[in-house]
Amino acid sequence: MTYWLETYGCQMNKAESGALEILLQQNNIYPASKAIEADMVILNTCSVRKTAENRIWGRIGYYKQEKTKRMFLLILVGCMVQRLKDQLQQRIPEIDIVLGTFQKQELISAIRAIRSKEKNICLTSGNDYQFSKSYNINDFKSFVPIMHGCNNFCSYCIVPYVRGKEVSRPAEEILSEIACLDTSGIKEVTLLGQNVNSYCHIRNGTSMYFPDILSQIADAIRNIQWIRFLTSHPKDFSPELIEHIKMHTQICKHIHLPVQHGSNKILSRMERKYTREKYLTIIEYIKNAISDISITTDILIGFPGEEEKDFQMTCDLLKTIEFNDAFTYYYNPREGTKAFTFEDTVPHSLKIERLNRIIELQQGISHHKRRKRLGKKVTVLVENISKQQSHEVLARTEHNDMVVFPGGRELIGTFVNVELVSLRGSTFKASIS
Repeated sequence: MTYWLETYGCQMNKAESGALEILLQQNNIYPASKAIEADMVILNTCSVRKTAENRIWGRIGYYKQEKTKRMFLLILVGCMVQRLKDQLQQRIPEIDIVLGTFQKQELISAIRAIRSKEKNICLTSGNDYQFSKSYNINDFKSFVPIMHGCNNFCSYCIVPYVRGKEVSRPAEEILSEIACLDTSGIKEVTLLGQNVNSYCHIRNGTSMYFPDILSQIADAIRNIQWIRFLTSHPKDFSPELIEHIKMHTQICKHIHLPVQHGSNKILSRMERKYTREKYLTIIEYIKNAISDISITTDILIGFPGEEEKDFQMTCDLLKTIEFNDAFTYYYNPREGTKAFTFEDTVPHSLKIERLNRIIELQQGISHHKRRKRLGKKVTVLVENISKQQSHEVLARTEHNDMVVFPGGRELIGTFVNVELVSLRGSTFKASIS
């Protein structure tokens, strides 16, 4: 039997897709070279933004039509399933199996059941979240989930409702997986969690927090050279964590710290649990402790109640901090969240106009900061062949900058020392130094 797996959304979904692939292959179900050749098509879904769900609905429609031409199982798993539950099969009976966020590990039993019963299966309740033993299917990079879920309940966010409350993975399981990866050729690991720096595992009355597990991993590895982590919440970003990042050379000097907005009024309505001033204090501490640090963020524009003065506070925040980059998006109501009940006071056209203004502002800041790095000699991890130029390779610095330089496939998965010589859009061009 063969499968075709499509993954949408966050890095946690990508990691869980890796675990699913391991599970499938352990049960003699192997990847197909094309979707049209697969015995089963699996969509690992996302529900964080409406745009993600719209893409998935489009793919469901496509595979619904394909099922009129040939027989195969259509399987949906993950957050969109958890949000909509049995509505999916009511709307599209051609979906054979739906498994929620907490039921992904029941995939094999569900496949066996439907092949024997010839009946649609919907499993979206009743399980606690279970971490897999391994998530890695890459030759040189690996995601390592260390916690799951979120207790923050930001008013705009669906994650706590589809991922559940925070659960931290036992430290011994994390260290065991890291030990296996360290001897298998992995060069970089990314520790994952919806709120990764709220990690807290209690064993025998002793609590281990995120700085503790991060430090233990850095001390334990011998062959893995880079450690990253995603995604952090400002309310849990402690001075102790900053000191550990400074202390350990293996921890990449790049921090993604979503601020979402620059107005205290909007931050309060978002229920982010920190103020503009608190966030600025954290950033100041980080920059004072680690001079060569890259900081990126998320910005949410057009939240209910946002006025021009609130928007200008966000612009001012970007100018003050000078993020290396920002992921920007405009507010879309998500049914089931607290903000869904708010009056959507910002017209769609104004959301787009403000979003374009914030993008233009941040692009200028990012370009200025990249130009200041020209001439620097850096180490990069080569990830792939460049899509634009087949004689070049695409690589990434520890600061999360993208770099291209002449090279062949043999460099993929290796560290190379290069000099940053020019810019191609937001990507550095480099030469081997």
